[in-house]
Amino acid sequence: MSSDHSLPADFFKGNWNYPTRMRFGAGKIGQLSDELKGLGVKRPLLVTDPGLARLPMIQDALAAMKAAGLEPGLFSDVKSNPIGKNVMDGVAVYRAGKHDGVIAWGGGSALDAAKAIALMAGQSVSMWDLEDRGDNFLRADPKGIAPILAVPTTAGTGSEVGRASVITDESDHTKKIIFHPKMMPAVVISDPELTVGLPPHITAATGMDALAHCLEAYCAPGFHPMADGIAVEGMRLVKEWLPLAVKDGKDLRARAAMLAAASMGATAFQKGLGAIHSLSHPVGAVYDTHHGLTNAVFMPYVLVFNRTAVEERLTRLAAYIGLKNPSFQAVLDWTLALREEFKMPHKLGGLGVDDKKLDLLSQMAANDPTAGGNPVPVGVPELRGLFEAALEGRV
Repeated sequence: MSSDHSLPADFFKGNWNYPTRMRFGAGKIGQLSDELKGLGVKRPLLVTDPGLARLPMIQDALAAMKAAGLEPGLFSDVKSNPIGKNVMDGVAVYRAGKHDGVIAWGGGSALDAAKAIALMAGQSVSMWDLEDRGDNFLRADPKGIAPILAVPTTAGTGSEVGRASVITDESDHTKKIIFHPKMMPAVVISDPELTVGLPPHITAATGMDALAHCLEAYCAPGFHPMADGIAVEGMRLVKEWLPLAVKDGKDLRARAAMLAAASMGATAFQKGLGAIHSLSHPVGAVYDTHHGLTNAVFMPYVLVFNRTAVEERLTRLAAYIGLKNPSFQAVLDWTLALREEFKMPHKLGGLGVDDKKLDLLSQMAANDPTAGGNPVPVGVPELRGLFEAALEGRV
């Protein structure tokens, strides 16, 4: 395999950031109160989704915090694709309860909403003024951002180690990435026991989200060898352990491995994402589809579109993760086989998406900031072509 020595002069440059303090392992949730006290938090607001709020794990956590002398509150009015109103309602509860920190507990939606609530807790600017474009984050008062402790209960988005939240702006039905460096949780408690109750189809969909993050980060242009290394190991963990986690949700080894893979994906994608996400974000905003499942549907179409730019890289990946006859085709076949194994739709129609809003979706995808990270440049025509391929099932 040949090496490319004709690289641009600025190839070996980059700004690299890596995540935060993590408490990883079965039973680690028992350290919740101590970790909050270590952050100086006495009145935490636990932010989660309505389904989790009804489960014993949340009530047990609230009781444990009270027994430890803390005064927690609870907010759970969070949609599966969180909207601006969810965030601002949470901010109102945070301020009314005189809280001094946020516990972000749940899957990607709850984590994103919680981090945005923490960001906006002490701001006077609009949340939409802090969209991840240019240096918008400088508009925020960093002293007004509440400390965050994250507790992931799904293994997908990796939002627990991210400095941004994806929130839908109701005014134009677009998903917007809200960013500030201090949105990174100060502590993460990754306890695989909290993910045991996740249903197989959600385990599969969130696991494919972790795969999409690792895959797009690895394929993104630019020099970031640490992100690349984390991404390929994350994909190896997905290959080895996601089918087992879906088959037996009580397998703590598989659950732990997938929690790690999810955090690795979000760590790696600081390098960049690509067309999988730029296509998925508008579909999720307009049709309210599950983000991980939507990524899974788009994955093979984008891989084929990017083939000329990523073939050599994916051949190396195939060898590392142990695919037979390492090649681009081996990676493509593996992703298709995973979707089939998990009974995921091959076409967008399986998500309830039709061709009636193609113009809108294509423009939204082109405007999405992740489009700029695709290894092959994309604009409205290319993204529309990818939508059409996914509607027709044409790989």
